Amino acid sequence: MSRYRLRPTPAQEQALLEHCGHARYVWNLAVEQHAHWRPGRTSAPGFAEQCRQLTEARAEHEWLRGGSIIVQQQALKDFAQAMAKFFGMTHRRPTWRRRGRSEGFRIVAVKAGDVRRLSRNVGEVRVPKVGWVRFGWSRAVLDGVKSYRITRDRAGRWHVAFAVIPEPIPAPSTGEVVGVDRGVAVSAALSTGELLNVPTPREAEKTRLRRLQRKLARAKRGSNRRGKVKAAIAKLKARETDRRRDWVEKTSTDLARRFDVIAVEDLKIAGMTRSARGTVEAPGGNVRQKAALNRGILAAGWGWLVQRLEHKAPGRVVKVNPAYTSQRCSVRGIVDRTSRESQAVFRCRSCGYAGNADVNAAGNIRHAAGHAVSARGGPPLGGPVNREPQRDLLLVG
Repeated sequence: MSRYRLRPTPAQEQALLEHCGHARYVWNLAVEQHAHWRPGRTSAPGFAEQCRQLTEARAEHEWLRGGSIIVQQQALKDFAQAMAKFFGMTHRRPTWRRRGRSEGFRIVAVKAGDVRRLSRNVGEVRVPKVGWVRFGWSRAVLDGVKSYRITRDRAGRWHVAFAVIPEPIPAPSTGEVVGVDRGVAVSAALSTGELLNVPTPREAEKTRLRRLQRKLARAKRGSNRRGKVKAAIAKLKARETDRRRDWVEKTSTDLARRFDVIAVEDLKIAGMTRSARGTVEAPGGNVRQKAALNRGILAAGWGWLVQRLEHKAPGRVVKVNPAYTSQRCSVRGIVDRTSRESQAVFRCRSCGYAGNADVNAAGNIRHAAGHAVSARGGPPLGGPVNREPQRDLLLVG
């Protein structure tokens, strides 16, 4: 996705909100239909049947007929894809969409003339039932756009994302391998000795956020004052997210350009950030400390960084087993749990090597990736490899 900041006029914003409302309404109807399904009952309607029901609903209700059929049908298509991912056990079951949280819709069958550039920093996109809507031309829109998605975040900002897969970043072909250790105190430590950190909110922003959260706790639910406070909090959170996104994009691009192979730990982030509250019968311990750790992990952008690396350097990202990477000496390979004296200090009891603990872990990740790449022989970027004899081929003839 190539995302751009959308700049609708007040009238266009109202039309876009109507599209979002129609997409949300159709999505929630599909969720309700599938919620009634139970084993033994007739299967829930699929995409084709739901499209037929949508045609009947549009003929009956004028307010629904006044919207875009593309927006409404694509909401059903998105739901069908979400259910397929759920049954494929890669995603959770799709749930209800709420106003102000999941605002957005998708447009398909985009023609070549539906996106155009007006000036150096301004472009336009044609939206059904809305017309030409301007957006910030921060970079060139790639050719071959067939669809796009318009979204509105909690801070009230509109974005348009064009579904175009960019070309991957070419490898430098230097044979360099780097290990990346992700942490909370240090967001990403490289085996080269570099320490990279995600930008954090400034002290003034933290103070303002605490003040706004106290005001939100005192505001009456449903009041205009509460809505204004929530919008102010959303703007601060959006600013933090934008900085994290910018850091991830720049860091992943830099790593993809400098190194042929990028090694990371194969971490199960979803399990690591699971709540420790437990149940009423068996409550968990150190809940507040675990919640703070979870926030630190998510704020460091662990999964986001690896995801963007896999997009920009496909086939060059190696995931290694994270076991003992923080306890093993990167020089001698000796595992000793007492060698890590603190969060930042590692001192090997056997050889006397001392250094930054995160850089030492990154070195272990790099060594593990080197063994994984050379296990089958051949260079890291492909070429002849050593393979075991294929039994089926030996039996031919």
